[in-house]
Amino acid sequence: MRLHGVVNASPDSLADFSVATTVEGATIRAAELLDQGCVGIDLGGAGSTQFADRVDVEAEWRRIDGKIQALAELCEARGAQLSVDSWQPEIMRRALDCGATMINAADGLQNAEMVQLAAQRDVPVVAPFVWGADPKASRHVIGDPVEVICEWFERSLHRWESEGVDRSRLILDPGTGFGPPDWEWPDRYRYQKRVYENLDALRAFGLPVYLPLPWKKTVQHDELLEICIRAGFDYGRCHRPDRVLEAMARLNAVTEP
Repeated sequence: MRLHGVVNASPDSLADFSVATTVEGATIRAAELLDQGCVGIDLGGAGSTQFADRVDVEAEWRRIDGKIQALAELCEARGAQLSVDSWQPEIMRRALDCGATMINAADGLQNAEMVQLAAQRDVPVVAPFVWGADPKASRHVIGDPVEVICEWFERSLHRWESEGVDRSRLILDPGTGFGPPDWEWPDRYRYQKRVYENLDALRAFGLPVYLPLPWKKTVQHDELLEICIRAGFDYGRCHRPDRVLEAMARLNAVTEP
Protein backbone atom coordinates (compact mmCIF):
# COMPACT_ATOMS: atom_id res chain seq x y z
CA MET A 1 0.00 0.00 0.00
CA ARG A 2 1.73 3.13 -1.30
CA LEU A 3 0.93 6.48 0.28
CA HIS A 4 0.87 9.69 -1.74
CA GLY A 5 0.91 12.81 0.41
CA VAL A 6 -1.17 15.86 -0.43
CA VAL A 7 0.22 19.35 -0.98
CA ASN A 8 -2.56 21.86 -1.65
CA ALA A 9 -1.83 25.10 -3.43
CA SER A 10 -5.53 25.94 -3.28
CA PRO A 11 -6.39 28.33 -0.42
CA ASP A 12 -9.91 26.93 -0.07
CA SER A 13 -8.89 23.37 0.74
CA LEU A 14 -10.87 21.98 3.68
CA ALA A 15 -7.64 20.48 5.03
CA ASP A 16 -6.09 23.87 5.71
CA PHE A 17 -2.98 22.34 7.30
CA SER A 18 -2.07 20.92 3.88
CA VAL A 19 -2.13 24.32 2.15
CA ALA A 20 1.18 25.72 0.92
CA THR A 21 1.04 29.13 -0.75
CA THR A 22 4.79 29.53 -1.38
CA VAL A 23 7.41 27.41 -3.10
CA GLU A 24 9.31 27.10 0.16
CA GLY A 25 6.20 26.04 2.04
CA ALA A 26 5.31 23.44 -0.60
CA THR A 27 8.82 22.01 -0.55
CA ILE A 28 8.90 21.81 3.24
CA ARG A 29 5.52 20.07 3.40
CA ALA A 30 6.42 17.64 0.62
CA ALA A 31 9.71 16.75 2.32
CA GLU A 32 7.88 16.14 5.61
CA LEU A 33 5.36 13.87 3.86
CA LEU A 34 8.15 11.85 2.28
CA ASP A 35 9.95 11.64 5.62
CA GLN A 36 6.74 10.31 7.18
CA GLY A 37 6.56 7.40 4.75
CA CYS A 38 4.95 8.67 1.56
CA VAL A 39 6.36 7.44 -1.74
CA GLY A 40 4.60 10.06 -3.83
CA ILE A 41 3.31 13.63 -3.71
CA ASP A 42 0.01 14.88 -5.12
CA LEU A 43 -0.09 18.61 -5.84
CA GLY A 44 -3.35 20.45 -6.49
CA GLY A 45 -4.09 24.05 -7.37
CA ALA A 46 -7.90 23.95 -7.35
CA GLY A 47 -10.13 22.46 -4.67
CA SER A 48 -12.14 19.38 -5.64
CA THR A 49 -15.08 19.80 -3.26
CA GLN A 50 -18.35 21.62 -3.87
CA PHE A 51 -17.14 24.30 -1.44
CA ALA A 52 -14.13 25.32 -3.55
CA ASP A 53 -14.20 28.13 -6.08
CA ARG A 54 -13.76 27.28 -9.73
CA VAL A 55 -10.83 29.16 -11.20
CA ASP A 56 -9.61 29.56 -14.76
CA VAL A 57 -6.49 27.93 -16.18
CA GLU A 58 -4.15 30.86 -15.60
CA ALA A 59 -5.26 31.39 -12.01
CA GLU A 60 -4.80 27.69 -11.24
CA TRP A 61 -1.40 27.67 -12.93
CA ARG A 62 -0.22 30.67 -10.94
CA ARG A 63 -0.96 28.71 -7.78
CA ILE A 64 1.29 25.78 -8.73
CA ASP A 65 3.89 27.41 -10.99
CA GLY A 66 7.25 27.26 -9.24
CA LYS A 67 5.94 24.67 -6.81
CA ILE A 68 5.61 21.97 -9.47
CA GLN A 69 9.19 22.51 -10.61
CA ALA A 70 10.55 22.45 -7.05
CA LEU A 71 8.58 19.34 -6.12
CA ALA A 72 9.62 17.59 -9.34
CA GLU A 73 13.25 18.13 -8.37
CA LEU A 74 12.63 16.93 -4.81
CA CYS A 75 10.70 13.84 -5.91
CA GLU A 76 13.31 12.88 -8.47
CA ALA A 77 16.02 13.15 -5.83
CA ARG A 78 13.97 11.03 -3.39
CA GLY A 79 12.80 8.46 -5.95
CA ALA A 80 9.15 9.47 -5.46
CA GLN A 81 6.28 9.95 -7.89
CA LEU A 82 4.73 13.38 -8.44
CA SER A 83 1.13 13.71 -9.55
CA VAL A 84 -0.95 16.79 -10.20
CA ASP A 85 -4.64 16.83 -9.36
CA SER A 86 -6.54 18.95 -11.87
CA TRP A 87 -9.71 19.23 -13.93
CA GLN A 88 -7.91 21.16 -16.64
CA PRO A 89 -6.03 19.39 -19.49
CA GLU A 90 -3.85 22.46 -20.04
CA ILE A 91 -2.76 22.46 -16.39
CA MET A 92 -1.91 18.77 -16.63
CA ARG A 93 0.03 19.29 -19.85
CA ARG A 94 2.14 22.06 -18.34
CA ALA A 95 2.69 20.06 -15.16
CA LEU A 96 3.95 17.03 -17.08
CA ASP A 97 6.25 19.26 -19.09
CA CYS A 98 7.61 20.58 -15.77
CA GLY A 99 8.39 17.16 -14.35
CA ALA A 100 5.18 15.61 -13.00
CA THR A 101 5.28 11.83 -13.45
CA MET A 102 1.63 10.90 -12.90
CA ILE A 103 -1.78 12.22 -13.99
CA ASN A 104 -4.52 12.56 -11.37
CA ALA A 105 -7.43 13.33 -13.68
CA ALA A 106 -9.95 15.05 -11.41
CA ASP A 107 -12.37 15.30 -14.34
CA GLY A 108 -12.68 11.50 -14.39
CA LEU A 109 -11.26 11.51 -17.93
CA GLN A 110 -14.50 13.07 -19.19
CA ASN A 111 -12.77 15.84 -21.14
CA ALA A 112 -11.66 14.66 -24.58
CA GLU A 113 -8.46 16.68 -24.27
CA MET A 114 -7.60 14.99 -20.96
CA VAL A 115 -8.19 11.58 -22.55
CA GLN A 116 -5.94 12.54 -25.44
CA LEU A 117 -3.24 13.65 -23.02
CA ALA A 118 -3.53 10.38 -21.11
CA ALA A 119 -3.13 8.51 -24.39
CA GLN A 120 -0.10 10.52 -25.48
CA ARG A 121 1.96 10.55 -22.28
CA ASP A 122 3.63 7.41 -20.97
CA VAL A 123 2.73 7.94 -17.30
CA PRO A 124 0.31 6.34 -14.81
CA VAL A 125 -3.19 7.84 -14.86
CA VAL A 126 -5.54 8.01 -11.87
CA ALA A 127 -9.12 7.88 -13.17
CA PRO A 128 -11.80 8.63 -10.57
CA PHE A 129 -15.46 7.75 -10.84
CA VAL A 130 -17.52 10.93 -11.26
CA TRP A 131 -21.24 11.66 -11.45
CA GLY A 132 -21.09 13.60 -14.69
CA ALA A 133 -18.99 15.96 -16.74
CA ASP A 134 -18.64 18.17 -13.69
CA PRO A 135 -17.93 16.06 -10.57
CA LYS A 136 -18.81 19.04 -8.37
CA ALA A 137 -22.33 19.22 -9.69
CA SER A 138 -25.06 17.71 -7.57
CA ARG A 139 -25.79 14.14 -8.67
CA HIS A 140 -27.53 11.27 -6.93
CA VAL A 141 -26.41 7.68 -7.28
CA ILE A 142 -29.53 5.59 -7.60
CA GLY A 143 -29.26 2.05 -6.29
CA ASP A 144 -26.23 0.20 -5.00
CA PRO A 145 -23.23 2.56 -5.37
CA VAL A 146 -20.85 -0.36 -5.93
CA GLU A 147 -22.87 -1.52 -8.94
CA VAL A 148 -23.14 2.04 -10.28
CA ILE A 149 -19.38 2.62 -9.97
CA CYS A 150 -18.48 -0.70 -11.60
CA GLU A 151 -20.91 -0.20 -14.48
CA TRP A 152 -19.46 3.29 -15.02
CA PHE A 153 -15.92 1.93 -15.14
CA GLU A 154 -16.97 -0.89 -17.47
CA ARG A 155 -18.27 1.66 -19.98
CA SER A 156 -15.46 4.14 -19.44
CA LEU A 157 -12.63 1.63 -19.80
CA HIS A 158 -13.95 0.55 -23.18
CA ARG A 159 -14.17 4.15 -24.30
CA TRP A 160 -10.74 5.15 -23.01
CA GLU A 161 -9.08 2.17 -24.66
CA SER A 162 -10.87 2.90 -27.95
CA GLU A 163 -9.45 6.42 -27.76
CA GLY A 164 -5.88 5.20 -27.36
CA VAL A 165 -5.33 5.10 -23.58
CA ASP A 166 -3.10 2.20 -22.51
CA ARG A 167 -5.25 0.22 -20.06
CA SER A 168 -2.19 -1.00 -18.16
CA ARG A 169 -1.40 2.58 -17.06
CA LEU A 170 -4.84 3.22 -15.55
CA ILE A 171 -5.46 3.35 -11.79
CA LEU A 172 -9.07 3.26 -10.60
CA ASP A 173 -10.38 5.64 -7.93
CA PRO A 174 -13.96 5.11 -6.65
CA GLY A 175 -14.32 8.89 -6.41
CA THR A 176 -15.19 8.98 -2.72
CA GLY A 177 -12.96 12.02 -2.28
CA PHE A 178 -15.50 14.04 -4.27
CA GLY A 179 -18.50 13.24 -2.18
CA PRO A 180 -21.18 12.46 -3.15
CA PRO A 181 -21.51 16.24 -3.43
CA ASP A 182 -24.18 18.04 -1.41
CA TRP A 183 -24.93 14.99 0.76
CA GLU A 184 -25.11 15.30 4.51
CA TRP A 185 -22.35 13.50 6.40
CA PRO A 186 -24.48 10.54 7.65
CA ASP A 187 -25.39 9.71 4.05
CA ARG A 188 -21.82 10.22 2.85
CA TYR A 189 -20.56 7.98 5.64
CA ARG A 190 -22.92 5.13 4.73
CA TYR A 191 -22.11 5.55 1.05
CA GLN A 192 -18.35 5.47 1.59
CA LYS A 193 -18.57 2.54 3.99
CA ARG A 194 -20.49 0.54 1.41
CA VAL A 195 -17.89 1.28 -1.27
CA TYR A 196 -14.85 0.59 0.91
CA GLU A 197 -16.27 -2.69 2.21
CA ASN A 198 -16.74 -3.91 -1.37
CA LEU A 199 -13.48 -2.98 -3.09
CA ASP A 200 -13.16 -6.49 -4.47
CA ALA A 201 -15.77 -5.53 -7.05
CA LEU A 202 -13.45 -2.77 -8.29
CA ARG A 203 -10.45 -5.12 -8.28
CA ALA A 204 -12.29 -7.36 -10.73
CA PHE A 205 -11.04 -5.03 -13.48
CA GLY A 206 -7.47 -6.18 -12.75
CA LEU A 207 -6.18 -2.64 -12.25
CA PRO A 208 -4.62 -0.86 -9.24
CA VAL A 209 -6.98 0.87 -6.81
CA TYR A 210 -6.41 4.43 -5.58
CA LEU A 211 -8.23 5.57 -2.44
CA PRO A 212 -8.61 9.10 -1.01
CA LEU A 213 -8.02 8.18 2.64
CA PRO A 214 -10.07 9.88 5.40
CA TRP A 215 -8.08 12.50 7.31
CA LYS A 216 -10.57 13.93 9.81
CA LYS A 217 -10.28 12.70 13.39
CA THR A 218 -13.73 11.37 14.30
CA VAL A 219 -14.99 7.93 15.27
CA GLN A 220 -16.61 7.42 11.87
CA HIS A 221 -13.63 8.70 9.88
CA ASP A 222 -11.34 6.43 11.89
CA GLU A 223 -13.67 3.53 11.15
CA LEU A 224 -13.58 4.28 7.41
CA LEU A 225 -9.79 4.47 7.47
CA GLU A 226 -9.59 1.08 9.17
CA ILE A 227 -11.95 -0.40 6.58
CA CYS A 228 -9.72 0.94 3.80
CA ILE A 229 -6.63 -0.57 5.39
CA ARG A 230 -8.28 -3.94 6.00
CA ALA A 231 -9.60 -4.01 2.43
CA GLY A 232 -6.21 -3.04 1.03
CA PHE A 233 -5.36 -0.56 -1.68
CA ASP A 234 -2.52 0.05 -4.12
CA TYR A 235 -2.34 3.82 -3.70
CA GLY A 236 -3.63 5.91 -0.81
CA ARG A 237 -3.93 9.67 -1.20
CA CYS A 238 -3.43 11.00 2.31
CA HIS A 239 -3.15 14.27 4.21
CA ARG A 240 -1.84 12.69 7.42
CA PRO A 241 0.47 9.73 6.66
CA ASP A 242 1.40 9.49 10.33
CA ARG A 243 -2.21 8.65 11.22
CA VAL A 244 -2.47 6.14 8.40
CA LEU A 245 0.73 4.36 9.41
CA GLU A 246 -0.32 4.37 13.06
CA ALA A 247 -3.64 2.75 12.11
CA MET A 248 -1.81 0.17 9.97
CA ALA A 249 0.52 -0.70 12.85
CA ARG A 250 -2.37 -0.96 15.26
CA LEU A 251 -4.33 -3.28 12.99
CA ASN A 252 -1.27 -5.42 12.28
CA ALA A 253 -0.65 -5.77 16.00
CA VAL A 254 -4.21 -6.97 16.52
CA THR A 255 -4.02 -9.59 13.75
CA GLU A 256 -0.57 -10.95 14.58
CA PRO A 257 -0.68 -14.32 16.41
